[in-house]
Amino acid sequence: MSDDRLIVALDVPHAVAGLEMAQKIGDAVSFYKIGLGMLTGGGLALANELKQEHGKRIFLDMKLFDIGATVEAAVRGLAQFDLDFLTVHGDPHVVRAAKEGAAGSNMKILGVTILTSLDRADLDAALIQPGDLPELVLTRAARAFEAGADGVIASPQEAAGIRALPEAAGRLIVTPGVRPRGAAMGDQKRVATPASAIEDGADHIVVGRPIWKADDPAAAARAILDEIG
Repeated sequence: MSDDRLIVALDVPHAVAGLEMAQKIGDAVSFYKIGLGMLTGGGLALANELKQEHGKRIFLDMKLFDIGATVEAAVRGLAQFDLDFLTVHGDPHVVRAAKEGAAGSNMKILGVTILTSLDRADLDAALIQPGDLPELVLTRAARAFEAGADGVIASPQEAAGIRALPEAAGRLIVTPGVRPRGAAMGDQKRVATPASAIEDGADHIVVGRPIWKADDPAAAARAILDEIG
């Protein structure tokens, strides 16, 4: 089994393309993220196939947000698929409901702090309270942990600050917005290299386009794994 610190985001249109990409990558990667964009394209079926038939770990990135009862019911339904990680928004009432829904399963609930595609101007447009963005991320992370989150999603730029929180002891930090040196930023605004994200305290890094858009996705994945050592 390869180093599961690298999670490859299968942000492709449908399950057939996702399975083809996983087959191209082969044994180089053991952990995949399947997101909301593939949900109507067979994403849950692909998650189940990769988990049950290919022995891969699965991160289902749904970023759930709703009233507590709805979140709890949704998570309870997803827990039956024996997946590894599930994202919900890091608001305490959402995290608490998700943990109730995941009870009895091994699925880890990860709270989203602030999306890595957002900056302070985006938060202002959304009427999010004023303040330094990294500090808001740390506050949201601490509150998610206090509500029972097994881990949080944050940009690699905030990983070190989160790792230093007392509440972060024994919890996971998963960082999207990771770009190998020379890779295009895409729609991400708060990014770092794979090595720096791990050095700053991330347990897992999520990389998508720099791998699945590469001429040789398996080689691109191995290069990232070599970088993080």
